[in-house]
Amino acid sequence: MIDYARVDKFNDNSASLNEDTESPLVPIDQFRSVMSQVASAVSVVTCALDGQPYGATVSAFASLSMEPPMMLVALNRHSGLLHIILQARRFRINVLSADQQEIAAWFASNRSPDRFIGPRWRYDDGLPLIFDAQAWITCALGEVLHGGDHVILLGYVKDAAAQPRPPLVRYARTFGTYSPWDRG
Repeated sequence: MIDYARVDKFNDNSASLNEDTESPLVPIDQFRSVMSQVASAVSVVTCALDGQPYGATVSAFASLSMEPPMMLVALNRHSGLLHIILQARRFRINVLSADQQEIAAWFASNRSPDRFIGPRWRYDDGLPLIFDAQAWITCALGEVLHGGDHVILLGYVKDAAAQPRPPLVRYARTFGTYSPWDRG
């Protein structure tokens, strides 16, 4: 049985809004629309617990630090994957390649109860690794921070590899890829 640890038990170092000092926040629909115009790489974050693989599509991830090497991943505070990672204390970021749109959609869908039937993958160092991804970054869980309706996981990078493949990018609510600037 999985113990879904409450996220609230972790330190909350964030400042809360104060009506006297803060201006009103941008409306959610406006913010969502603006963020849809910001390109971001697409990943599937994976984890394993008791021999069972777990994963979800995530675009809110970034390199955080070079010394020590660290990544950050933001997951919805109600995410099942979040609760698994909090127990397993490690995770892998599989940065998807341009030709892996179907994998991104598969791992994003709630209609995919067993997300690991279909995509080609294998266990590597006890964590699911998705074949043909553009990069893989394996992390040990460090700090856990609150961020509104999401939780930010800070991970210490234990292993990383990349291959020269174009990345999958999400922009304007569609998938695409990057192409180098031609200075002409």
